[in-house]
Amino acid sequence: MRIVLRDDVDNLGKKGDLVDVADGYARNYLVPRGLALKASPGSQKQADAMRRNREARERREREAAEALAAQFEGRTITIKARAGGEGRLFGSVTAVDVAEAVQKQTGAEIDRRKIALDEPLKELGGVELQVRLHPEVVATIRVEVEAAG
Repeated sequence: MRIVLRDDVDNLGKKGDLVDVADGYARNYLVPRGLALKASPGSQKQADAMRRNREARERREREAAEALAAQFEGRTITIKARAGGEGRLFGSVTAVDVAEAVQKQTGAEIDRRKIALDEPLKELGGVELQVRLHPEVVATIRVEVEAAG
């Protein structure tokens, strides 16, 4: 059966896509849940409109992510933390701390889950972190951990 997706469906397609699926899958799952509708000439026009809107939204999101990445270019985010004599921190600096510092110092809000920080920072010094702002845009942020005075 040929259907038009009304919403993104994992492993099948995105909103506005025209796809062929098994009759039972469409009749028993997709259509009753409002995820799809049976393809007709009118629904194909609707699908084209949904696809154009989706592409325009994705383009705007990518451009916004690129502008945000340009903001981070060449900047260093400074985080103050309590440290012992040999440069070891009493606590640690996590992705949440980095996201808050970025928000305070640049005004840009980023989600902590988009910051690639495998393990919390436990020593003074600098590190470069990758931030996935968009599936196609990755920014690099330089984070400097300093001892709190």
